[in-house]
Amino acid sequence: MKISDLLKPEGIKLGATATDKMNAIDQLVELQAASGNISDKEEYKKAILAREAEGTTAMGEGIAIPHAKTGAAIRAGLAAMTVPAGVDYDAPDEEPSNLFFMIAAPNTKENIHLEVLSRLATMLMDDAFVNSLRAAKTPAEFIAVIDKAESAQVAEEAKKEAAAKAATSAGDYPDILAITACPTGIAHTYMAAEALEKKAAEMGLRLKAETQGSAGAKNVLTADEIAHAKGIIIAADKNIELGRFGGKQVYSTSVSKGINEPEALINKILNNEAPVLDGSAASAPADDEKGSLAHTFYKNLMNGVSHMLPFVVGGGIMIAIAFLLDQAGMGTSSYGSSTPIAHFFKATGDTAFGFMLPILAGYIAMSIADRPGLAVGFVGGSLASAGYSWGWLFAEDPSAYAVVGGGFLGALFAGFMAGYLTKWLEKACEKLPDSLEGIKPVLLYPLIGILLIGLVMFTVNPIFAAINTGMTGVLNGMGTSNLVLLGAVVGGMMSIDMGGPFNKASYVFGTAMLAEGTTAGQIIMASVMVGGMVPPIAVALSTTFFKNRWTKADRQAGVVNYIMGLSFISEGAIPYAAADPGRVIPSCIIGSAVAGALSAAFGCTSPAPHGGAWVIAIIGNPVMYLVALVAGSVVAAVILSMLKKPLSKKEAGL
Repeated sequence: MKISDLLKPEGIKLGATATDKMNAIDQLVELQAASGNISDKEEYKKAILAREAEGTTAMGEGIAIPHAKTGAAIRAGLAAMTVPAGVDYDAPDEEPSNLFFMIAAPNTKENIHLEVLSRLATMLMDDAFVNSLRAAKTPAEFIAVIDKAESAQVAEEAKKEAAAKAATSAGDYPDILAITACPTGIAHTYMAAEALEKKAAEMGLRLKAETQGSAGAKNVLTADEIAHAKGIIIAADKNIELGRFGGKQVYSTSVSKGINEPEALINKILNNEAPVLDGSAASAPADDEKGSLAHTFYKNLMNGVSHMLPFVVGGGIMIAIAFLLDQAGMGTSSYGSSTPIAHFFKATGDTAFGFMLPILAGYIAMSIADRPGLAVGFVGGSLASAGYSWGWLFAEDPSAYAVVGGGFLGALFAGFMAGYLTKWLEKACEKLPDSLEGIKPVLLYPLIGILLIGLVMFTVNPIFAAINTGMTGVLNGMGTSNLVLLGAVVGGMMSIDMGGPFNKASYVFGTAMLAEGTTAGQIIMASVMVGGMVPPIAVALSTTFFKNRWTKADRQAGVVNYIMGLSFISEGAIPYAAADPGRVIPSCIIGSAVAGALSAAFGCTSPAPHGGAWVIAIIGNPVMYLVALVAGSVVAAVILSMLKKPLSKKEAGL
């Protein structure tokens, strides 16, 4: 089978224009349909987008290879398109993509076509070949360029295979080994292998890459090769079994880095910078530059935070709209829900917010234990949020029992505990009969896992409850004799964990003081609220005015934090705090403390327990309240930006 057997003239579009990534995908899907390769355009597009959600299929250098293996593909097929003006396709080099190949792979056992597609992927590493494709004027000329290059590639593959066999027979083993794999194992897998092998040859080295694609492992590494190799590069976006590499250097990273940074990866092995794997290892160590436990923790945490963020942003803005619309309820206990339209936005926003902690815990657990961990983590996060404990369960009157949730910290604990409980459970079930293999993920793991996480969370929830009530007690003990100091304390506490026990203790204390109906209580409430507004605004200011401290993605997400901060939604800063707690959290604590102290010093009051800038009309001394907010936010932003190290222009995307 040849590439031209998969690519028909009707599946080629030259000189196209595309408004954005989605438009480019739509056009390519239409080309696949015109070629008769797919039966259901919508299902095929969903599969393409699902693959994009796992990581962009743009290679950089203007090339993108969107692909999917799906039942919507009738047969293996290609679609191709050139876009001279280029289109933003989220390429790693942030350059526009102008040459596209879209792959349709049927979800069958027959995988002969994958060898052809792997050949295309390696051919695209040749600049001259790519430039010839871009210059083609007609579909026939486009296919002719491919046919000519493919013939040369087949001959080169045969030559390389013969040379490798001869070298191995003579006892000449590869200097470095590699494994490449992407989630679908169609294109990126083979491009990374080609890039690594090609760069090694340029450096005077011999590198052998095992490809773990959809058709199974190819070019499999032998025990002798592993024994003689200096180290192994794992360029993969899925888990790789590493038990066979015990005692060797193993450097694990993403498949895209295998394509774009082959020399840097090879040098990691040559310079002995990769961690040595112990003999008991079964899967890849943490990827990228750090193979430490801390980095593993960070990767798992960020998986939870990234999935949690949409709930924080969407729900938070809905709540802010509720306060903005509810002018009639200002200053009352029903503020935000006193009118039907406000109640709609508040209820919807609260529902979204309610998913925040379960999602955080669920996806942390999933990062650790894959899909079996999701349900266990989700339930653990929900129990942490609710605060259920054995005391509540066995109380004479459960309705009168004080249940205190664990907040952000409790959900973190639940996520990691659920993940490792599930991993232990999978290990414990390994010796069960093969006949039970099918019911493990649908019955045993969720049933036993949820039972175990329930037992754990019912036991530890009182600890998190004690943290919450203990901090509230400390604040109550301070009294109101020094409102400026108290304003600094409650304001600073709002930034310690941004929605967790410290934050909630400060907020509960503020609302309790507000309920007393005194001016001092309203002053404290104002300090609490202004302190909670600072973290998101500080992050937004830093990403706006200190661009070289942040990546392009950080800066784009930072804009939303202006709205989050003005809406008194501290959680908007959580992703930044989770990614760099040593710099973000101290900066925000200082800024929030400054804002809280200034608000109290200016005698600002708030009769509303929520609302942020949307309730400025009822804030006492509103101008100075805004001055306190700006001052605290600027202080935090400047400190944060000074603590952050400048990024290179490439890292910052500038």
